[in-house]
Amino acid sequence: MKGIHILYLCSVVYCAFFLTVSATYASYMLPYPSYMPGNKLYTVMRVLDRIKAYWYWGDIGGFRYHLGLSDKYLVEAKTLFEYQQYLLGVSALERSDEQFRLVPGYLSLAKRDGKDIRQLRQALLDASASHTSVLNTLLGEVPVSFVWRPEKASEKNLRLHALIQSSIAVRREAIQP
Repeated sequence: MKGIHILYLCSVVYCAFFLTVSATYASYMLPYPSYMPGNKLYTVMRVLDRIKAYWYWGDIGGFRYHLGLSDKYLVEAKTLFEYQQYLLGVSALERSDEQFRLVPGYLSLAKRDGKDIRQLRQALLDASASHTSVLNTLLGEVPVSFVWRPEKASEKNLRLHALIQSSIAVRREAIQP
C-alpha cells in the first residue's frame, strides 16, 4: 500500500513538472536571421523574395508579404550592425524602410474593399512597436556616424543615427490613421 502511495506521489510530481504547458505570449515576433551578405545563397534568397511577390497577390497577401520582408530586412540590418558591417546594415535598413512604407497602402486597399482589418491593423501596430524597439536598441549600440573607407574608392560618411531616426519616423508615420 505504501508503495502505491509513493508511486502515485511520484507520478503527480512528474506530471506537475514535466507535462505542464507554459503559455507565453508575444504580441509580435521578428523572424530569425536568414542568409547574410557574403553567403552563396544570399543572392538566391533575394531573387526568391522578388518571385514571392507574385504569390502574395491581393491586399491582405500584399500586406503580409511586405510586412514580412520589412521584418526580415530589419533583422538582417540589426545583425549586420551588431557585427559592425555598417555599409551592408545601412542597405538592409533602407530596404526594410522601403517595404514598411508599402504596408499601410495594402491596409487601405483592404479597408476600401470592405474587409475587416482589425487584426491587420493590430499586426501593423505590433510590428511598428517591435521595429521601433529594435531600432531604439540600435541607437545605443552603433556610433553616430561612421566613415566607410574602401580600398579603391572614395570614402563614404554613414550617418547611422540619422538613418535609424528616419526609420523610426517611417514606422510612426505608417501607424497614423
